[in-house]
Amino acid sequence: MDLMELLDRTGLDVLDHLERQVAIPVIDGLQAQGDLIVIPMAMLGPVTVQPWAQWRLVPSEGVELVRGVAGNNPHTLVADAGVCRWTNGVRDPLRLGIALFENTAPAYLVHPEHGGSGVAPGRWLVRRQQERGTGPRGGRVLVAD
Repeated sequence: MDLMELLDRTGLDVLDHLERQVAIPVIDGLQAQGDLIVIPMAMLGPVTVQPWAQWRLVPSEGVELVRGVAGNNPHTLVADAGVCRWTNGVRDPLRLGIALFENTAPAYLVHPEHGGSGVAPGRWLVRRQQERGTGPRGGRVLVAD
């Protein structure tokens, strides 16, 4: 699938600098898109689904997983009907996990600046990226692109 086809299917859009005819790779492994990291559950230790978690199918318009600081640049999870479900009821000891999803066919992340990236069928944790902060204390801060 190329980016133009994905945008036509979802109604989402990206910035003009991105080439719309580029094929979107579907990756079966660890990957990142800006400030999100998609991790195969098989690579993780004690990440669990909360007992109260609600699994929902990814709707045709997609699910916005996170949005940038100024309210821009959403990362949206999209998939064909009935092939991907997700929950935000995840317990991650690092406190960076924002969603877990399971897909039986490729699912895609769409971002206005980064375009699209494909995720092979499997079970995946989506984490925010963090970095060491600046200043005298140097605490950790979430990356927001």
